[in-house]
Amino acid sequence: MSSVVISGDTSGAITLSAPAVAGTNTITLPASTGTVLTTGSPQSGGVIQVVSTSSTTTTSTSSTSFVTASISASITPKFSTSKILITVAGGGMDTWQSSNNRMGLTVYRNNATQLGGFTDSFNYQSRTIVPASYQYLDSPATTSSTTYTIYIKSFGAYDIYLNSQSETITITVMEIAV
Repeated sequence: MSSVVISGDTSGAITLSAPAVAGTNTITLPASTGTVLTTGSPQSGGVIQVVSTSSTTTTSTSSTSFVTASISASITPKFSTSKILITVAGGGMDTWQSSNNRMGLTVYRNNATQLGGFTDSFNYQSRTIVPASYQYLDSPATTSSTTYTIYIKSFGAYDIYLNSQSETITITVMEIAV
């Protein structure tokens, strides 16, 4: 293995090592001033990875406590300092049976920690279908696999439905460098 050593201006050194390779490979450095990004130091605010899951499965409940909608996305953060942006979009939050019924939607981390409140549908008639929408910036402080799952509940103890018309709901999780 060949190496090039560059001495620092005041102290220390940087060693560039080339692995054993067949043929010739070229790395082109930019012709401008700046910082070279590496996997060890991503730029703050940059997206490191994205995971997205969609479902058309209908989930219903009359529970006034949050229950799983069995729609989730798992991500393994590359850095423990990263933030995870969770977005839920699409689908339909559907309430029937009462003009006083509302449906709540939230996201739990690893089926244990509810994140940042919830979004809910407001029902002014006997039936309302509104798009599901939720967004939260989480700080899980881990590099272990982390699962984000959609949960729903009824505020009026009447049946509520997520995706009652087989709409597509998507949960997307993005690792953001800090």
